[in-house]
Amino acid sequence: MIGLWTSPETWAALLTLTALEIVLGIDNVIFLSVMVSRIPRAQARRARQIGLALALVFRILLLSLLVWLIGLTRDVITIANIGFSWRDIILIGGGLFLIAKATHEIHGEVEAGDEGTGKVASNAGAFAWVIVQIIIIDLVFSLDSIITAIGMAKDLQIMIAAVVIACFIMYVSSGPIAAFVVEHPTTKMLALAFLVLIGVALVADGFRFHIPRGYIYFAIAFSALVELFNVLAKSNRNKAGK
Repeated sequence: MIGLWTSPETWAALLTLTALEIVLGIDNVIFLSVMVSRIPRAQARRARQIGLALALVFRILLLSLLVWLIGLTRDVITIANIGFSWRDIILIGGGLFLIAKATHEIHGEVEAGDEGTGKVASNAGAFAWVIVQIIIIDLVFSLDSIITAIGMAKDLQIMIAAVVIACFIMYVSSGPIAAFVVEHPTTKMLALAFLVLIGVALVADGFRFHIPRGYIYFAIAFSALVELFNVLAKSNRNKAGK
């Protein structure tokens, strides 16, 4: 075991896999930030902690079921000469859920004046529903993340270490991101658009049509940068007007 961690190849694999897990975790953080914006700040912090703790638990649990996970990539049904594995079915279902949820939230933001759809929900039922949705998406993103990890690394210890580091970074970054989304409502609409984009990519993956994630993350980074400039410009205009 000690020899494993003294090998340069081990550290190279760990750094590479950790970076990949962090990138894949961006989707999780965006979804989490949007969901917790619907509940009070005190509950939002708890929901964020529960969501990221579950993300870590799911990833480690799935890593311990390597043989089962490998079996998920085998076709179980065939429709119109197209084979679908359990992984494909889960990705399609998760992607459709993301698209439907993001579309519903966008409608709620646009029609915020109707029946208070834009207001923050404060009851226990709303908190529980947020947790349920976080669990569903955690499972989808965890599955995609761990199957990627299996393809990149061969040692379970390296995979677990990379996942733990990535989840810690997700936890540290989720708070500021969630606060920024709440403080600047226009960024929430942008985040919802990102979720639609991510949902489409998941559905495409389920149908064996892979959209390179680099394109998606570049689009997200570019749009986020433009929105950041927009927020800074608005802040400067407000200061100049005082």
